[in-house]
Amino acid sequence: MTTPSEPHTQSPLATAQAQLAAAVRHLGYDDGLHANLATPRREVHVSVPLRMDSGEIRLFHGFRVQHNVSRGPGKGGLRYHPSVDIDEVRALAMWMTWKCAVVDLPFGGAKGGVAIDPREHSASELERVTRRYTSEIMPMIGPDTDIMAPDMGTDEQTMAWVMDTYSVNQGHTIPAIVTGKPIAVGGSLGRSTATSAGVVHVTESALRTAGEPLDGRTIAVQGFGKVGSHAAQIFARAGARVVAVSDVDGAVRADDGLDVGRLTEHVAATGTVVGFDNADALTNDELLALDVDVLVPAATQGVIDEVTAHDVRARFVVEGANGPTTTEGDEVLAKNGVTVVPDVLANAGGVVVSYFEWVQANQTYWWTEREIAERLEHRMVAAYSAVADLARREGLSLRDAALAIGVKRVAEAHKTRGLYP
Repeated sequence: MTTPSEPHTQSPLATAQAQLAAAVRHLGYDDGLHANLATPRREVHVSVPLRMDSGEIRLFHGFRVQHNVSRGPGKGGLRYHPSVDIDEVRALAMWMTWKCAVVDLPFGGAKGGVAIDPREHSASELERVTRRYTSEIMPMIGPDTDIMAPDMGTDEQTMAWVMDTYSVNQGHTIPAIVTGKPIAVGGSLGRSTATSAGVVHVTESALRTAGEPLDGRTIAVQGFGKVGSHAAQIFARAGARVVAVSDVDGAVRADDGLDVGRLTEHVAATGTVVGFDNADALTNDELLALDVDVLVPAATQGVIDEVTAHDVRARFVVEGANGPTTTEGDEVLAKNGVTVVPDVLANAGGVVVSYFEWVQANQTYWWTEREIAERLEHRMVAAYSAVADLARREGLSLRDAALAIGVKRVAEAHKTRGLYP
């Protein structure tokens, strides 16, 4: 095994652009269409002043990018993280465009972020940041224009603040301005676990294609946040053996399988997976190198690069995070025979149920949890089947096939609508 990796150098935007370029070459599109597909439709950079609880004034920077709206309104999360910058948001918005198209939703891709560490601020400070950010980007968003959702560092409460700020300014309540909000203000059942459930559905589909059941397979989950923690629980309930999980502080391993329920309680009490009893400690890089059936990178971008990819021994990598594998890392995994289920397919469950929530809010009629779960499974399994079929017919990787489907659907919308004026 190699020594712990150096900081990853390929930016998310470079990865996203390289993936698009490969899809454009495969589809035979010209430079003009490529430029249109590569360039955000709209973007805004705003200043977000915050009056701290102490009375001190601090200034943060916020962004919102609408990458493409040819198939419908922009859709994408709001991220709070100190490393957020415009290029990261551009990349995430682009991935959202392809993701919505792969699962055939009537949305385009968008993304937003504020360069702030939410762990360093009180709830009241985060509320003021959220309301000011929403006010600054208000001309750009709307239930038929651009719909936000939670992402890294934000949650359903954040979405409630966004909805309230927007609604107060419009003079009436507009639940469809955001998704991923609390049930009490028009949220959808099943939304909080939708991304994780989608990860499990496509994992099961990939294993089924290989002639294997999910029951009894070994799973390692890198990242025990909103996606990874719920995915681990769903995997365990389905009979898979979750042998390792990690967070920003470290990782734990139990070859006989972690008690995910007790681990979740431990994290709720301590804030970290580190120190969980009846488990061995290891590093995040060591977790990536475990000999397991399925590795689920569910933390952040660029963790599987040209260095760490050489150590991956999992047979399947199912991307719960956005952009966890760099272009160079992808090439290494392919040479080593690792099947990668790409992010634009694997973690699309969240935006699928966000679409369901948006539909429910617009018609003011809410579905049962069972109806949502069945619709989500159908949509994810159908999308995986379409991607796998194309990959098999044309000798493509699952990533190249998914991007070809997504990019082609968006390009067809461009060409059908025509160029104005």
